[in-house]
Amino acid sequence: MNIRRVPFDHPDAVKLNDEVQAEYDVRYGDGGDATHLDPSDFAPPNGQYLIAYDENDVPVASGGWRSQDANDEGNLDGDAELKRMFVIEQVRGRGLARRILAALEDDARAAGRTRMVLETGTKQPEAVALYTSSGYEPCGKFGYYRFHEDSLCYAKPLRTS
Repeated sequence: MNIRRVPFDHPDAVKLNDEVQAEYDVRYGDGGDATHLDPSDFAPPNGQYLIAYDENDVPVASGGWRSQDANDEGNLDGDAELKRMFVIEQVRGRGLARRILAALEDDARAAGRTRMVLETGTKQPEAVALYTSSGYEPCGKFGYYRFHEDSLCYAKPLRTS
């Protein structure tokens, strides 16, 4: 697998985003994640978006982070918010999400972010398993879905000092 940095509005990113949105709709029946995302959110040094490509140069997995600081949606100064982690069904179980997650954490840490945060949901047990096995712990709810009962929020410190 080849993991590349791409803009959030790159055609391959749009394709994978459409796929993850369709999966959210199947799981939650709500049309997908309504959180506003702008391509500039993922532009370095304030974010990054990655896509994994298979040996045939087909996009098969994605994920990104964007800077967040203290706001009225519950974020704290120094947060890096994980967004759009997704692996297509045909290649799940091969460690791609874990590789992308590690690369995103490293990049956010290098950019001076102090905590990686994410919001997932009760109908995404695979995501919860990935994050908890990667050192994420429940945290105060934040973001667009902070008042939704299916929302689960997790955080992991990026700096130990």
